[in-house]
Amino acid sequence: MTYLISLNPATGEPVGEIPTTSLDAIPALVCAAREALSRWSHLSIEQRGECLLRAAQDLQHESEQLGELLSQEMGKPLRKGIGEVRFCAQSIEPRVKQAVAALQSRRSSDNDTESTLYYDPLGVCAVISPWNYPMSMPQWMLLPALLCGNTVLFKPSEETPLIAQAYADVLNRHLPAGVLQVVQGPDQQGRALVEADINMVAFTGSREAGKDIMTRAAPGLKRLMLELGGKDPLLVLDDADLDAAAEFACASSFENAGQVCVATERVYVDRQVQECFEQRVIERSAQYVTGPWHDARVRLGPMIHDRQRQHVLDQIEQALSSGARLLYGGQDHPPRYITPTILTDCRSDMWIMQQETFGPVLCIQGYDNLDEALFLANSTEYGLGAVVFGEDEDRAWQVARHLEAGMIGVNKSCFGTVECPWVGARQSGYGFHGSAEGFHQFCQLRVVSKPLAG
Repeated sequence: MTYLISLNPATGEPVGEIPTTSLDAIPALVCAAREALSRWSHLSIEQRGECLLRAAQDLQHESEQLGELLSQEMGKPLRKGIGEVRFCAQSIEPRVKQAVAALQSRRSSDNDTESTLYYDPLGVCAVISPWNYPMSMPQWMLLPALLCGNTVLFKPSEETPLIAQAYADVLNRHLPAGVLQVVQGPDQQGRALVEADINMVAFTGSREAGKDIMTRAAPGLKRLMLELGGKDPLLVLDDADLDAAAEFACASSFENAGQVCVATERVYVDRQVQECFEQRVIERSAQYVTGPWHDARVRLGPMIHDRQRQHVLDQIEQALSSGARLLYGGQDHPPRYITPTILTDCRSDMWIMQQETFGPVLCIQGYDNLDEALFLANSTEYGLGAVVFGEDEDRAWQVARHLEAGMIGVNKSCFGTVECPWVGARQSGYGFHGSAEGFHQFCQLRVVSKPLAG
């Protein structure tokens, strides 16, 4: 038997180990999921919800223990790790209520026909999740899959297998056998799972991995829900509240050491206010202390591993060698960490302005007019989130309507209300989750019709 060894990103020391799922075992796991499907799918949506509500209570009660494991394994500060667990616990009840409303059958009629629309389970769903939010990211996909009556094979990132297993173990205390099974392992296990006899793949991760999943899923025409990251722009208009814009820019760029799919990675600032804006982000960046998860002063943890750290360093170096100017930070980053870094005089042809960075780096480029700003903001293949700051809200709103992203914020983050889906445009997404529409992505819509009586 082989094992995944989970490493503390701050030290490189082992946190623990867990058995890798044999590739030969995956067909049997799929069979077990199919056997459990009939029992689980025949429960009412309310009954399925009750199982998950009981799990939510356990998550809340064990949030400190689980949060410590999460922080040790992923590297984020302890308060953030505990906060992620508590967020997951608290978000289950509203999602259950949302599912109950979204999955009710609907009737319609015309002159001679009455039809009923049913939202039935798809079958066996594979959920493949990333390491940056190792509990909340899988939950965003697991909850709709399970509430819609599907059974799930859950393949977490090999970087955070321990907290993923602990999370699944809590859910499984309240789920029938076979409804939720965990597949542990690196990329080979993920590829085998996608090619197995399943009905759907829900994935959050890189664009390259998403393309590979599409290719492998194509022969079976499997349903896909892919969230594939971004290169989010922030537009700072000439009338923006510069303090608020700078505060948002730093928080969005540096949160989770920049390892966030909707992190602000590109900032386009009207040249009339660029110098003032840059001074404000420099001042705020000094407040971000880097260090290990257990240090209460820390706001930025380590990079998840050396490969990701080197990717960020390479992008910074390429930008500086191509004419970007360093405003804050430096090239002497501590081992395992990237200190907050601000670059200005960036250009759209730079690697760091086109491809996802996934690190605590804020890149600034000035613009002369709104047409130029919109052209620059829309100049990548991504389209997950975007943000506009401007005091004239009507004007800022009109600018927002020209941004080619799935989620856009005006004077705030791109996060919408609980009723809104999490949705990307362009190569940032395929399908979506969250909201009533998101639940329907995990269902087979069936229409049953009969002659209208009378």
